[in-house]
Amino acid sequence: MKKITKKIRATNPFRNRKIIAVFLYLACFIIFGFVALRFSWIMVKGEINGEDLIQNIDNLYSRKTVIQANRGTIYDKNGNPIAMDASSYKMFAVLTDKWSSPTRPQHVQKPEKVAKVLAKYISMSEEEIVERLTQDSDQVEFSSAGNNLSYDIVSQIQEELDKQELTGINFEDKKTRLYPNGIFASHTIGLAQRQSDDEDDMAYQQLKGIMGLEQAYDDILKGTNGTSEYQKDRYGYVIPGQEEQKKEAVDGSDIYLTLDRRLQVLLENVMDKVEKEHSPQKMTATLMKAKTGEILATAQRPSFNGTTKEGIDQSWQNLLVEYAFEPGSTMKVMTLAASIQEGTFHPNNSFMSGKVSVAGGTVHDFNPNGWGQISYLEGLARSSNVAFVHQVEEMGFDTWKKYLDNYGFGEAVGMNLPNEYSGSNKYEWPLEKVNTAFGQGLSVTPAQMMRAFSAIANKGEMVKPYLVDHISNKETNEMTQFEPEYTKSLISKETAEKTLNYLTETINNEHGTAKGYKIDGYEIAAKTGTAQLYNPDTKQYYSGGSNYIYSVVGMAPVDDPDVILYVTVQQPDFNGVGHGSEVVQKIFNPVMKRALEYMSAGDEESTDTIQSETMPNLIDSSALEAVAQMQNKNLNSAVIGAGDKIVQQFPLEGSTLYDEQKTILLTNGAMTLPDMNGWSRSDVMKVAEMTGVEFEFEGEGYVSKQEFAPNSFIEPGKKVKISLSPISDEEE
Repeated sequence: MKKITKKIRATNPFRNRKIIAVFLYLACFIIFGFVALRFSWIMVKGEINGEDLIQNIDNLYSRKTVIQANRGTIYDKNGNPIAMDASSYKMFAVLTDKWSSPTRPQHVQKPEKVAKVLAKYISMSEEEIVERLTQDSDQVEFSSAGNNLSYDIVSQIQEELDKQELTGINFEDKKTRLYPNGIFASHTIGLAQRQSDDEDDMAYQQLKGIMGLEQAYDDILKGTNGTSEYQKDRYGYVIPGQEEQKKEAVDGSDIYLTLDRRLQVLLENVMDKVEKEHSPQKMTATLMKAKTGEILATAQRPSFNGTTKEGIDQSWQNLLVEYAFEPGSTMKVMTLAASIQEGTFHPNNSFMSGKVSVAGGTVHDFNPNGWGQISYLEGLARSSNVAFVHQVEEMGFDTWKKYLDNYGFGEAVGMNLPNEYSGSNKYEWPLEKVNTAFGQGLSVTPAQMMRAFSAIANKGEMVKPYLVDHISNKETNEMTQFEPEYTKSLISKETAEKTLNYLTETINNEHGTAKGYKIDGYEIAAKTGTAQLYNPDTKQYYSGGSNYIYSVVGMAPVDDPDVILYVTVQQPDFNGVGHGSEVVQKIFNPVMKRALEYMSAGDEESTDTIQSETMPNLIDSSALEAVAQMQNKNLNSAVIGAGDKIVQQFPLEGSTLYDEQKTILLTNGAMTLPDMNGWSRSDVMKVAEMTGVEFEFEGEGYVSKQEFAPNSFIEPGKKVKISLSPISDEEE
């Protein structure tokens, strides 16, 4: 047998290693090439996985800040500020050194010395401040004591800290909207507030109008924010020598209104008093120049304080243009004018008063038994519904409808205020048509009534009520002037004059319903109204008690009216008066008297008629000098604080002061409570605005007792009880 043998070759280990080395070399080359390509791609494109690396680096070392535009100021007709921008500051302390460089510390290094400085300006003791400055935290705030600080306080704190080379205290400022007059045509002026407190959201750091004129003219008032962009180092400091990219802010335009602060303040004070005494559900009052439509004063209740927002939840409705109601007998002014124009009003003819049957029902006078056979002139004086039903029947329903449409009922006035109602005038059924003769069965707004009344006061030409006199653009120095807008009515000049003369009967006639509205020295055309309120639940009118809207319109002087004043008071508590008309008189009489005195005196009114002074600038004055200066002007002032220098004042510089208005001066020392005996609630709230102290009220009227004695130390966040009591006629 042949033996077979197999030859086995030995493997060369050096050859295998060479192959592996080549493979690894190629792999490394490929990987390096890939990395190089990737780095090249990143260098060229500047991004990775969708991340913009250039932008990220830029964000890391760049700082972009908002340059806030100043919102335009709203002024009254005489240049007194009504709504304006203000800055408030919040103080905080940096305690960590991780944001500091070795040569430029940003944190608090000497807490005891810092506390000694701060205690002079905020209502915290040195011990309390030291305790906060030594906490184990990156940064701390000072609660309400370090919030809402004025620019003057911040400047003084910063100046003293810099002088002693003390670090770590910072201030954050935010723009707010200040309404320095408190309750002042608040729903008509409106509100502007910040949309967000997000510092990174530039679009939402501006103030935005959310009500009234602030909302209607927001685009004109708000301006445009600018930006500032620059490079910083890792400690947050600006890198020297760099070029700052800056886009300047464009400030908003200023708006000058037709409102007269003197008359508006008087109206608000009178409304306050009536609200306290009679607690009506709603009140409106509007004073307008008869020939131009300029609204000199307008107020409503409920209302609110624009700065503190106190009362804002009671109603967001601007009653001047959003309050639709049945006007009642003040509509007879318009019926009378139409009847005179159509030749159907015969003042000496007589009719049987009490009630009259019409298609579908019966119309009664407010005295259901009537006054027997009386003349139509007496019917006007007594405000007989039956008399005016006869007028509409005689002129014809279609003719009367033409007048209603011509007066503008059922059509918005167009005052450029948000949410304006157009009212309604259905005018379908015979009884419904007849009822419009005495203001029932249609709904109107106060603005519509003012426009209609102007046809009588302005010789047959209706004028649209308006609030904005002119707009001033600070950037371009351009001015937009608003002019009166007239509409020819169906009423002739002769008819308007006759209507005014007949309306004096309501005051001068022994049976007149407006006798209580007589003002010595002036002849007034007036018409009262007592409108029923419709209950939508029962689909019937309320009856009895004070469930009415009591109103009056007055135009004066009769021979050539300068002003129209229209007042409505809904469901007041009588509280000692016999009729709702007596409540209305408490508003109408003092305001109309003052307005007529003002008009007759012209621009240079006598001091016997209207007492006024201009508020000086007392900031940085010594407290003693400021008080002396106010006393020399015969003005009352209340001083808050134990310091020696004035750092804040109310009202602001240049504001006009009237009728012993309270002036409040805040010093640089620890805050103290002034003697507020006899102050109104709104005066007390001025102290709250300036100090941050909360007041808790008991009762209604004027301050009769305060929880802490005058000159007691107070601090923000602390509640102080205030007792209010009515002032009797004897006390007044």
